[in-house]
Amino acid sequence: MSFKPGATLDPGQVRDIRGRRGTGLAIGGGGIGLILVLVYTLLGGNPGDLEGLGDLNGQAIGPDNTTLVTECQTGVDANERADCRIVGYVNSIQAWWSEALPATGTPYSNATTVLFTDGVSTACGAASSAVGPFYCPNDDQVYLDLGFFGALETRLGARGGDFAEAYVVAHEYGHHVQDLIGVLELGDGGTGAESTSVRIELMADCLAGVWAQHASGTGFLVPLTDADVAEALDAAAAVGDDRIQAAAEGRVNPEAWTHGSSEERQAWFTTGYTQGDLASCDTFAADL
Repeated sequence: MSFKPGATLDPGQVRDIRGRRGTGLAIGGGGIGLILVLVYTLLGGNPGDLEGLGDLNGQAIGPDNTTLVTECQTGVDANERADCRIVGYVNSIQAWWSEALPATGTPYSNATTVLFTDGVSTACGAASSAVGPFYCPNDDQVYLDLGFFGALETRLGARGGDFAEAYVVAHEYGHHVQDLIGVLELGDGGTGAESTSVRIELMADCLAGVWAQHASGTGFLVPLTDADVAEALDAAAAVGDDRIQAAAEGRVNPEAWTHGSSEERQAWFTTGYTQGDLASCDTFAADL
C-alpha cells in the first residue's frame, strides 16, 4: 500500500506522546486491545507483570512529541516513516467516514489517535502497551503503541505489511463509528461465539473493510492491490480467538470468545470490502 506523493497529511489528527509513561490496565470501548494480554496470560504469565510501566499513579510524564507536525506533511513522508504512515491512514479513514456517516443520518466527529510507548493514561483508565491498540469512548481517542505491529508478527504469527497496519487502525475507527451510531453503548457483551462482544468486534472488522473499499478515493492512497487485501486478511486471521487459543492452549473454546474466529474476522472484513457500505455490516442481525 502506497500513499500518493502529493497527498497533504494532517498530523493534527494524531497526538504523539511517545516517551511518556503510564501504568495499569484500561478497559477500552473495544478493539484489537487485550489481545497481547490474553496471549501472555494463556502462556502462563501474570498480567500484573505487564503493568509496572511508570509512576505518578499512571499519569504520563514529559511533553508531547512534535515530530509529526514537522516531519509528516506529505504522502512522501507517509511512504518513508511508520509514524507518518499512521497519520496518513487516520486522515484517509476519517475523510471517508466524515462523508459516509452523515449520509446515513449520523454526524461524524473526528477521533484523535494517540501514539504512545509502554503505557498511557486514558479516560477509560491507565493502559499498558501490552493490551494492544484500543478505542476509548470516554475520550473519543484511539490508542496505539507502534510496537504492536512487531508483536502481531512475532507473537501472533501474522505476516505483517503496511496494509496489516491499516486494517488495525481502521478496525479501531470502526469502534468510533459504532460509538457514534450507538452500538458501542451496548456495553459488556459477555463471552461466547454468539455474544454481543463478538458481534461488536466483527462489525468493526466489516467497517474496516468498508473504508478499505473506498481508501483510494479519499485522496491519500493509491488503489489497493490483491497483496494489500491479503495482508489485511492475514492480520484479521492472526487475531481470531480460535487461532490464539489453539496456539496458546492447544484447544479451542468458543464459550470464551470475545472477538470471533479467524474465519469470521476475515469473512466480515471481506463483506465490508466487497459491499462498501455500513448497511452491510449488521452483525447483530446475522447468524454467526
